[in-house]
Amino acid sequence: MANTWGDASLPQGMVTFLVGDDEERIEHVTKANLCARSPVFRTMFGIGMKERDAAEVTVSHTDLASFTALVRYLLTDQFDLGEEEGRAQRALDLRELAQMYQVPRLELLCAQALQESVAPATAVPLLEAAHTMGDGRLLAQCRRFVADHAAEVRASGGVEQLRDFGVAKGLLGDALDQVAELKGTVAARDVELKKVRA
Repeated sequence: MANTWGDASLPQGMVTFLVGDDEERIEHVTKANLCARSPVFRTMFGIGMKERDAAEVTVSHTDLASFTALVRYLLTDQFDLGEEEGRAQRALDLRELAQMYQVPRLELLCAQALQESVAPATAVPLLEAAHTMGDGRLLAQCRRFVADHAAEVRASGGVEQLRDFGVAKGLLGDALDQVAELKGTVAARDVELKKVRA
């Protein structure tokens, strides 16, 4: 918060956010602190913008839990995705907000949390999200996980969760590569066995 000290360009006062379709409230947030941590808020509350003097700002593109996590991070530097269940989806939602509000450190924390969330039940949805976001590292990790834990992913319902045709084609390609590799290994062993017998 040292960035707020002596900066006369920062707006004064508080703002209340009305979040999501139900316009749930996050009240009494200091505009200057938000501006110090996010260039998007700095522009939003900047000179000449209608939000500069607004007491309430509507944020319709997210849900209350995700936006609260963003505001909490900006004000306190606390990164909290909440309970274990649904953690991967919260990390995806918060990462999207971090990108939107240009908060790169939060985006990296979310990316790390996503990588730690890869499990049989989450691998396919995370794979599709990584494909959509263009996150090559998470995409490769999920593809590897699906290949190495195919039975567990299938048992968890991961195959039924698959929606993206491009991702399905990629997984099919991975499976065909594994089959070809196994055939090559078997053929090499057969050759070795024939040499041993001869």
